Amino acid sequence: MNLQEIYEEKKKELAQIERALACAIHTDHDMLRKTSNHLLEAGGKRVRPVFVLLAGSFGSYDFEQLQKVAVALELIHMATLVHDDVIDNAETRRGRKTVKEEWDNRIAMYTGDYILACALKELTALGEYPVQERLATAMIRMCLGEIAQIEDLFSEVLSLKKYLHRIKRKTALLMATSCQLGAMVSDVPPALERAVTAYGYYVGMAFQLTDDVLDFMGDEKTLGKPAGSDLEQGNVTLPVIYALNHGSEEIRQAILTYLRSKGESGSLKEILDMIRTSGGIEYTMDLSRRYMDKAFSCLEKLPATAERESLRMIAEFILRRSY
Repeated sequence: MNLQEIYEEKKKELAQIERALACAIHTDHDMLRKTSNHLLEAGGKRVRPVFVLLAGSFGSYDFEQLQKVAVALELIHMATLVHDDVIDNAETRRGRKTVKEEWDNRIAMYTGDYILACALKELTALGEYPVQERLATAMIRMCLGEIAQIEDLFSEVLSLKKYLHRIKRKTALLMATSCQLGAMVSDVPPALERAVTAYGYYVGMAFQLTDDVLDFMGDEKTLGKPAGSDLEQGNVTLPVIYALNHGSEEIRQAILTYLRSKGESGSLKEILDMIRTSGGIEYTMDLSRRYMDKAFSCLEKLPATAERESLRMIAEFILRRSY
């Protein structure tokens, strides 16, 4: 089963959200219109908007309010991707040129800022819900996670604990926040809000762990970016951490040489092959499954509805996805 089949229940609402995303970033400025639509037109999984809608189904479902939250969250996600591509000097994303590659770094940075401003504008229409405060706090912690990643570039001493803390702030928090805000604007009972928020957090952790594995195991056509991009940019993920601590001395020395030279020494292709045989891929996927088991436990606390089943299927898709 693919995402489109899982999303079938919310197909109509997601189509409206897609139109609302385009409307939210519309501008009469020709270049800014092209750059801000560049990533939107490439599509995406739209996991965050779906989480908003599904979480809202456990309360008084108000699509108009949920749409504002969903659009704001997806725009924030898009803005961070545009900025990330500048920081990572990435040439492709979702199978097409990045904004910075199609135009330049300056245009990309201002495009990301513009999309973020559009997200904030969407939130102003939400009335008295404490959504803005929760989302602002999540964004602050996301920024801290991104800074931590920059500080740890090419690090040879990154611990498991620090790595998990980083991906929590970088990825899991926005997914948890998507579930939480969807529940908040639908007046979902507190116990159910906590359960669906925790689900979003655990799924977010599993999502990033799986993403880090795909960077080693996927192909460029499927991923929309070259395999090994993370390590090439100095981003040390869990498969690398595991190989450094549990791989053979040959593997360890090859990785250390690469990291200490900031990618100038050693063959990236050979190092990727070494990491694939070190056991790090299996270890990372096992940890991803453990987080997903916790997500499934959270679902048991929710009413047995079609929406709960959709949340379960999304979690299963994330575990076995290839992109």
